[in-house]
Amino acid sequence: MSIPTVALVGRPNVGKSTLFNKIVGMRVSIIEDVPGVTRDRIYQEANYNNKKFYLIDTGGIDASKLKFNAEIKMQAEIAIDEADIVVFMVDGKEGLTSNDLIVRDILRRSKKKVIVAINKIDTKLAKDNLYDFYELGFDTYIPISSIHNTGYIDLMDKVTEDFEESEEEIDDRLKFSIIGRPNVGKSSLMNALLNEERVVVSDIAGTTRDSIDSVLKYHGEEYVMIDTAGMRKKGKVFESIEKYSLFRSLKSIDRSDICLVVIDAEQGITEHDKHITGYAIERGKGLIFVVNKWDTVKDSTINDYKKLMRAEFQFATYAPIVFLSALTKKRIHTLMPEVIKVGENIKKEIQTSVLNNVILDAYQLNIPPSYKGKRLKIYFSSQTGIKPPKFTIRVNNKGLIHFSYERYLENKLRENFDLEGTPIILKFKNRSGDD
Repeated sequence: MSIPTVALVGRPNVGKSTLFNKIVGMRVSIIEDVPGVTRDRIYQEANYNNKKFYLIDTGGIDASKLKFNAEIKMQAEIAIDEADIVVFMVDGKEGLTSNDLIVRDILRRSKKKVIVAINKIDTKLAKDNLYDFYELGFDTYIPISSIHNTGYIDLMDKVTEDFEESEEEIDDRLKFSIIGRPNVGKSSLMNALLNEERVVVSDIAGTTRDSIDSVLKYHGEEYVMIDTAGMRKKGKVFESIEKYSLFRSLKSIDRSDICLVVIDAEQGITEHDKHITGYAIERGKGLIFVVNKWDTVKDSTINDYKKLMRAEFQFATYAPIVFLSALTKKRIHTLMPEVIKVGENIKKEIQTSVLNNVILDAYQLNIPPSYKGKRLKIYFSSQTGIKPPKFTIRVNNKGLIHFSYERYLENKLRENFDLEGTPIILKFKNRSGDD
């Protein structure tokens, strides 16, 4: 089942980020009363009445000459292109503006289904302005107040009326996606894996638009490889700025157990590579770096390049690094064993008694300093989840946990257990139950 996509668009400060946070149920977008704060499209999976969909929050489109405004306009256009439905937010209090008309023109060209959400309707002024918005020429108008909850149910019922209810899909096969910026060799790597000996392949329809999942049979086991290779459309808008290829990668990351981040050995590491990697970690996915086009590097050894990778990706030092050439298939055989190992590590379960021994030994070895006369005490630890491994640690006061001490405990867990390739989540709870 394909998961639909909804984009929130509009000029600055009409309340898109507040509505976005309400729909996804967490504070993600930056809410600040300054035009142009939400510069990047923010993307989350959301659920309303058991109907799943992707939600994109875009930066406000403004005709004035802000430096990043051309980028915001481009982001919004790409978000609209990806969307099945667009919620066009306007400010009822301020009434119709020239910027609203610019957004209207972009939406008309897109020919997408548009719902106009007239926000801040809780004032008399907004009620007086209500009918001015019909001039925009769309079919559906819903008055809302995203701060006071007015009209929210009407809006969400309308947005999701044609969406299907989610059915839980049970598929135990390990899923991995090949992600990275354009032209790093993702397609070549897929083809190299599919053509390798001992691999049997069949194409099945992917569950997201524009994606094909391939089933690999490797050493008697089936694996699902999620293709993100075709995540860019031709045309000036889509070719011009690398980071706008990110959106389709995000969908593929969400559906994966493991992400293979492909780095172009020749071109080196970019901020875009770090952005994609950070998203995979934030989503709790297993991680493997694949340095592709290794055959083109003449002036560096694997050890030298590994040091460079570790320095650039200091937030992901636990991820294995594989060096290969997808085109010549040199060292291609080194990749699947890493995928299998990381696949085991993301599901790793650690015995409670062994876990407690490691955590308490780590505590005794490095007792944290006291803060305002109080010192952190650790009482009991247990594993409370997998994919990735999650550990809950009962303490006297979780407010005493410093991020450096949390990192210390994570490092101790990694020293004692093979957790290569998987992020781990530590959750601290007060023993008293008062959280």
